[in-house]
Amino acid sequence: MPERRTVALVTLGCARNEVDSEELAGRLAADGWDLVEAAAEADVAVVNTCGFVEAAKKDSVDALLEANDLKDHGRTQAVVAVGCMAERYGKELAEALPEADGVLGFDDYADISDRLQTILNGGTHASHTPRDRRKLLPLSPVERQEAAAAVALPGHGAAEGPTELAEAPADLPEGLAPASGPRAPLRRRLDTSPVASVKLASGCDRRCSFCAIPSFRGSFVSRRPSDVLGETRWLAEQGVKEIMLVSENDTSYGKDLGDIRLLETLLPELAAVDGIERVRVSYLQPAEMRPGLIDVLTSTEKVAPYFDLSFQHSAPAVLRSMRRFGDTDRFLELLDTIRGKAPQAGVRSNFIVGFPGETEEDFAELERFLTHARLDAIGVFGYSDEDGTEAATYEAKLDQEVVDGRLAHLSRLAEELTAQRAEERLGETLEVLVESVEGDDLDEDEYAGAGRAEHQAPETDGQVLFTASDGLAVGHMVKAKVVGTEGVDLVAEVLEEAGR
Repeated sequence: MPERRTVALVTLGCARNEVDSEELAGRLAADGWDLVEAAAEADVAVVNTCGFVEAAKKDSVDALLEANDLKDHGRTQAVVAVGCMAERYGKELAEALPEADGVLGFDDYADISDRLQTILNGGTHASHTPRDRRKLLPLSPVERQEAAAAVALPGHGAAEGPTELAEAPADLPEGLAPASGPRAPLRRRLDTSPVASVKLASGCDRRCSFCAIPSFRGSFVSRRPSDVLGETRWLAEQGVKEIMLVSENDTSYGKDLGDIRLLETLLPELAAVDGIERVRVSYLQPAEMRPGLIDVLTSTEKVAPYFDLSFQHSAPAVLRSMRRFGDTDRFLELLDTIRGKAPQAGVRSNFIVGFPGETEEDFAELERFLTHARLDAIGVFGYSDEDGTEAATYEAKLDQEVVDGRLAHLSRLAEELTAQRAEERLGETLEVLVESVEGDDLDEDEYAGAGRAEHQAPETDGQVLFTASDGLAVGHMVKAKVVGTEGVDLVAEVLEEAGR
């Protein structure tokens, strides 16, 4: 009998990384590795790193060093870095962090089992040399799908052969559904949450001056709708009740498949999957929002009227410098359109303050937008240079003291505004997916459980806190009335189970 090999995957960063980790887990499990939850119990600890901003990079390095410490007093024999930071820096990261026994890029994912076995046996695998992944595919989106088969696209993997979940989805554009039906997902779940992300696409064609993601994630490539549906059906069989569609830009889905409106067609199909109670779309670009997409997001049963809109700023001069489009009034008009169709719709966004050239008037314009936008969740980041970006070459940099001051000020304002928005929901009846139940034997300041309403995405937004556990079970959808708030969180009483 072959010796038992154990591996733990430690995931940092966004939901896209979580999907990538579960694909790696699927590949490793298929090759006989035992997946364990704790790094201390694994022969190999694989850290899926984030390379988005400096704070995320630091967290990734800290996680690698923490895993390395286990080699002195635990089972762990090797620590391997994968993910965005590993892909972005490759050999540079390996040289700066000798504690990592391997630094693997996306091109290594298909052979992850062999790579880990080599490292576990004491061998070495050369860290890759980073390259601009935008240059790996044709410039024209419609020419990419065939070429994409030869390019590593984390989160797009599928096992050989169709799933047992029968026929291909109906009502898809001609030529997009394979005759053999949807392929089985190459994925292994790493938790038992009733919520799971599904990769809709990879890469990005936008050229925001502050963002390095396209250089290491590559050009935009959509997954075939049959694969997205097949994976959703598979997740439903695993007990998942809500799926969240993720990519660098969901609004571009389908443009390389010949149909920019493909998401509008796909969403009702996903919502009709047996066992799925809610479909959520994330990562939407305001400049690409279409009336038809707004209609589908606000009127389709089981599709959450949730808008994760990447505004970044609202002052026209700053947006142009960012290589983005829009202004305060146009953004407010977009929000009015959404709420005219779905008054309870949830909206969240992120913003960068202290961007090169940002004036006091620009900052005041951003404050004006936030004051009128009534956003449910707001993320605020202070600008910092990112390697290889256009903005890093700009000369009109602000003093760090100014950036820090504006960050602190806008963060306080965001906290006040989101708390006010939560208070506006007092008395509302919500459909809440229960994610945890604590019971009734609680201290005075504890709650009986927690879940997410339609306007709340996991990790990034607030949550609903339940006053009593009656009627609660993880994975159930319940109707609850909002009776209080705690900052951005809502306090609610369960009314009944929300039967479909």
